[in-house]
Amino acid sequence: MARRPALVLTTAAALALAAAVPATASGPAGAERGRAAAERSVAYRATAPYLIHAKGVKAGYVPDKYCVANRTGPGALGYPHFNHGYDNSVDPSKPAALYYEDDGRGGKRLVGVQWLVYDRDQNPATDDDRPSLFGRAFKGPLRGNFPGQPVHYALHLWLWKANPKGVYETYNTAVACLPGTTRPQPAA
Repeated sequence: MARRPALVLTTAAALALAAAVPATASGPAGAERGRAAAERSVAYRATAPYLIHAKGVKAGYVPDKYCVANRTGPGALGYPHFNHGYDNSVDPSKPAALYYEDDGRGGKRLVGVQWLVYDRDQNPATDDDRPSLFGRAFKGPLRGNFPGQPVHYALHLWLWKANPKGVYETYNTAVACLPGTTRPQPAA
């Protein structure tokens, strides 16, 4: 039961932070800024229960056993947990993925979330169906990251761990994969 007060305090602090985040030069302005803040608050409330790793798994987010590190620079995503029932969602309460990092005690700590929307024509050269959420356009269209994944758009949001590079950046430079936790690379 000791976790409940901490969860309540964390959620309250997160909601206050979401409401206080100012728009950037490339971010929304005016009424759009208010809508973006409201959508972020929804995302915080919806994902707060998943601070307890077992609750994220119970909600249908399937863990990958490997941590995903940025291969071209610093940072990582952490351990992706996908709920493909939420693929194509632009509902702030239904991200397609949760990202966890090792908590240093043998458990997992929620750090970020992602929305994933399939490209309508599966042509990476066109983007007339680019979605947006939080007043931000999704990145893409991107080729699949694994065999069978369609061309898609993605939006990452680092709700639960600050990202020095920005709240919507793909990789978080404050997240690291422990040695031996990344997917082995095929021999060249």
